[in-house]
Amino acid sequence: MLYNICASINNFSITDTNHLNSLIQHQANCKNDKAILHTFSKMEDSHILPNSKTLPLILKACSKLHDVESGKRIHHLIKNTDLIDDVRVKSSLVDFYGKCGFLDDARQVFDEMCERDVVLWNVMINCYVGCRCYEEGLCLFRGIWSENLKPTSVTMVALLVACGELFELRLGKEVHGYCLRSGLFDSSFHLGTALIGFYAKFDVGASRVVFDSMGLKNVVSWNAMINAYFGAGYQFEALSLLVEMLLKEAECDKVTLLTAIKACSEIEYLGFGKQLHQLTIKFGYAHDPYITNTLLSFYSKTQSSVSSTKLFESAPVHDTAMWNSMLSACLDCGSHAEACRLFSRMLSEGFQVTEATLTVLLSLCSEIGSESKVVKSLHAKIIKRRFYDNSVILDALMRNYSEIGCIQEALLIFDKLHTPDIISWNIIISALVDNRLMNRAWNYFKKMLHSEIKPNAHTVLAALSICKDASFLNVGRSLHAYVLKHGIRLDVELNTALVEMYMNCGDEATARNLFEKCSNKDIVSWNCLIANYVRNNLAHKALVLFSQMILEVEPNSVTVINILSSCTDIASLPLGQCLHAYTIRKNYFGGFNLSLANALLSMYARCGSMKNAETIFETMQRRNISSWNALIAGYGLNGQVNEALQSFSVMLKEGFKPNGRSFLSILAACSHSGTVEKGLDLFKSMIYDFRITPMLVHYGCIVDLLGRAGYVDEAKTIIRSMPFEPDASVWRALLSTCRDNTDPSLGITVFQRLVEIEPENPGNYIMLSNIYATAGLWSKVENLRTRLKEKGLSKNPGMSWIFVRNQVHCFIAGDQSLLEDGEVHTTLKSLLSVLKDDGYIPNLPCVVDDELEISVQLL
Repeated sequence: MLYNICASINNFSITDTNHLNSLIQHQANCKNDKAILHTFSKMEDSHILPNSKTLPLILKACSKLHDVESGKRIHHLIKNTDLIDDVRVKSSLVDFYGKCGFLDDARQVFDEMCERDVVLWNVMINCYVGCRCYEEGLCLFRGIWSENLKPTSVTMVALLVACGELFELRLGKEVHGYCLRSGLFDSSFHLGTALIGFYAKFDVGASRVVFDSMGLKNVVSWNAMINAYFGAGYQFEALSLLVEMLLKEAECDKVTLLTAIKACSEIEYLGFGKQLHQLTIKFGYAHDPYITNTLLSFYSKTQSSVSSTKLFESAPVHDTAMWNSMLSACLDCGSHAEACRLFSRMLSEGFQVTEATLTVLLSLCSEIGSESKVVKSLHAKIIKRRFYDNSVILDALMRNYSEIGCIQEALLIFDKLHTPDIISWNIIISALVDNRLMNRAWNYFKKMLHSEIKPNAHTVLAALSICKDASFLNVGRSLHAYVLKHGIRLDVELNTALVEMYMNCGDEATARNLFEKCSNKDIVSWNCLIANYVRNNLAHKALVLFSQMILEVEPNSVTVINILSSCTDIASLPLGQCLHAYTIRKNYFGGFNLSLANALLSMYARCGSMKNAETIFETMQRRNISSWNALIAGYGLNGQVNEALQSFSVMLKEGFKPNGRSFLSILAACSHSGTVEKGLDLFKSMIYDFRITPMLVHYGCIVDLLGRAGYVDEAKTIIRSMPFEPDASVWRALLSTCRDNTDPSLGITVFQRLVEIEPENPGNYIMLSNIYATAGLWSKVENLRTRLKEKGLSKNPGMSWIFVRNQVHCFIAGDQSLLEDGEVHTTLKSLLSVLKDDGYIPNLPCVVDDELEISVQLL
């Protein structure tokens, strides 16, 4: 009936002021703000002014609809009337201007008032707080006392909000104290609720004390405490309080259920979440879109794809938000095909793609590694829908382009951003690093330094990835200096990244110093340094660090995998067996760790224990191509070429598709055994049957295979036929062939190519020297040594290790001090005797001068 009255106003000649004011009050009770403004418009046309009771209702409607023009027109109409002096009208004007963001106008109206009651003060303070001008709100509060007015609970609530946002704990406690002394605390639900929210920013325990001390509680109070627990990460406590609330038969609303479902989602508590789902049905929220979307997110987080699908299909009406939630659920559960099907269905049912939809689709592209045409299609939709100002979407798009190698497209998007934020900068720098464009990544980092956005810890982490070798040491040092100079917190993650950078750049001393100074090293820190020692062929240091680590932190499977690699490097089978026993004792294979199993297999194979390697292989619950590669490589290293070839054949029969490493392992086995024809057949099969493009290492292996068998011309032909320039490893394989075939003329030609590629590598000079020595060209040997000295180059001495009683003992070639140790000398002579008895004759012509003298003494 009321709406009929509102509709008929267009045809009604209005002269009755009381009737119109009464109508506006009815419309306000019905919360029909548009009707209120429509009625007011008719009053204006009839030159009728609302009364002091109606004007606040009209101004409230203006603020809700953000109709600034109508509100200002009302202000202008009443300026020269008695209404302007009415406190309620003035308060409504202040409230209107404040809620519409016109604080200066609100303050002007406030200051024009001759008499101001506490309600008006509260309105003005709330205007400041509502517009996030917290300090101004606190300053204004002091004026209440100057006019001998007493603050009310409304005043205190506004002050507590301001104190919380400004993290003014001391002042907030003073407000709390005043509320207790004045009796306000016991008279208002809202004040207790505000105190709970205030203390939640500092100590959720204090919030609980306030909650428990409240004599009066309503659903808002319960919700505030549940939300305080949720915000502080105490999800179980939040759910326990909900149970307590239900047991006390307190009223439960939609907000309560939404927070509780989110808490279950955070801790992936599927059972409790399903019970909450039943409660939403019981309380009549089954088809509420907010509840449905939150439940969809919950089922997505808990990997309950069946429940999420059932919930989605049971909804009577689907909105775009539900489609987006369902797409996210499919993505989280790994149901990529289902996500694609849902998206097609969404479009067929006429729903428009939103920003949230595109964000999910871009994440889907990232997950499934979509082709560039798919990403470009989404890019076109972004432009068509005019979403090119949405930084979240553009960031996701840049990330997608980077992942599929379209770095230029990512750079174009970034360069068109008007004001890139910190996330955009971090994405583009990481993208350049991931695509190995290190110099460009460093240039963008420097460009960022000159922008309004300054690097944070995440930026530095991305930039540190630039520093992969010694040429970037100064860049790494600059980044370290930036962290210290700008006070970026050196947490464990950043400290570990700096350690890795210094290790990659060859500054072990600084890396170790940073590591030792870190007071809260975690398992990742230890694993990082150990892995770097292993990667830099410093197995003995990795083992020493491991012995320190086990006194402070319990190793995990990653640690063991790295140390197993160290065992391989020093050929310490006993230590490898100890680690194997450790993995069994710690039940690392409880859920079967394939990476660890492969590492054990590789360790046994490379340490010469093929029986144990075969046992590991046969007992593996499942295998991947890396398992087969490790077994084949082991057979090759141990001279069992027939077993290597047989394993390769079985691997193919079991349906495993060989990769580049598979062929590298089998070609190396053929090379070491001199099985030339089979090796060449496999190389051809790799190219023509399996469509694998050979890399430099494969060509190097073939050159070595032919050279060892004396087919030098064929090796040279292979090098000439390569589709790209040979690198140092290929030329070095040919140079080694020259020594085996005593070909100094070819050796000098190959050496010259090597010097062009690696002018600072002394190993190449040593190899040529050995060729000359084998040919008896001692004058040329001496000339080479002179050239080495003139260039300031020296060969790194050979080193070997043994691990005895948790201690690594190093033996360095040329260390004459060992000759003075009788026990070492005796043991070494015994070992050499065993070698000679087994038929291994030392190649003395390749050892020169002082090294020869030491070798003769030992022999």
